[in-house]
Order: sequence, then C-alpha cells, then structure tokens
Amino acid sequence: MYNIRYSRPFRELNYEPEIILNFPTNFPLLGFRTRMLGLAFNHQSNGRILPLSRSWNRLMAHAGFERNRWRVLLRGWYRLPDEEDENPAITDHVGRADAVIIYKNGRSLVSLLGSHSLRGGAQNRGQVQFDYTYRISGNLKMNLQMLNGYGETLVDYNHKQTTIGISVSLVEWL
Repeated sequence: MYNIRYSRPFRELNYEPEIILNFPTNFPLLGFRTRMLGLAFNHQSNGRILPLSRSWNRLMAHAGFERNRWRVLLRGWYRLPDEEDENPAITDHVGRADAVIIYKNGRSLVSLLGSHSLRGGAQNRGQVQFDYTYRISGNLKMNLQMLNGYGETLVDYNHKQTTIGISVSLVEWL
C-alpha cells in the first residue's frame, strides 16, 4: 500500500481462463471420500507485451477429497509446447503438480498450497503458500497470506521470493 514503485499501480495482473470437465464421485480412498475427478485445459497469461509477456497452456488432471473438516485437491499437469516460448523453464520453477489442503473450523479457514517441479538437484523448486481467513461478520473476512518460492506472478516466475499479504474481502466467492 505504501510502496509506490511496486504497488501503485499493481505490478502484475495474471489471467487464468480454463475449461474444466468435472465428474462428481463418492467412493472411499485412504480414509477420505473422493468427491471429484476431472480434466482441464488451462491458459495462464499476464496480458503484457514482450519482453514482459508471459503465458503458457496446460492440460491438467485433478482429484478432490474430503474428510470431516478437511479438503484436499491434487492436480498434475502437462505443459503444452509453444512455438514462441516466453518462459521456457516455467515448469522447472512453478512446478508440474500441486496440492491444496484446507481445514475449516467455525469462522476460520486455513489452507496450505504446495507445488513442485518433480525434479531433483538444481531443478528441485516449487512454492509453499499459507492462507488464513477469518470471517468477521457475514461476508466480511480478513485474510492473511504468506508465500515462499517461485511463481507468485508470471513476470518473475523464475525468481524465488517470500511475500506476506493482508487483505479484507467483502464478497463470498465460493
């Protein structure tokens, strides 16, 4: 809010339209109920021109599970080749798969997202993101987010960083 150079106007906006084919399920697996399986075509871009333009397309598979107050979403993807590759090493930084674990208790919701390159050695990268949401009243919520790793935004997908954000939301999106 007070950092004019990096915050006003916002440094990066990312867009992520996708087409999703979801199948509702209801069978037990390792103590959880499997609630959905699906496939998706995902496009992510920042809408900028070169040299700051970033975009990629992915085919994704996902599965969702639940148990009491816990939710788990697992996703893996294949990056589609691009003739004019603006970010050739994005999968080695942002990853090839992620997992989201959510715990909801009363007014609080805690989630942890982890992504990984599924590589070892020097290509062992990814990110961890922690989110805490507290419902103050009605749809008014306070949010805290902490991220460490690669890919918070597309323009700097290949730079490791740690960020902390605090926000307020006025509308229920889910």
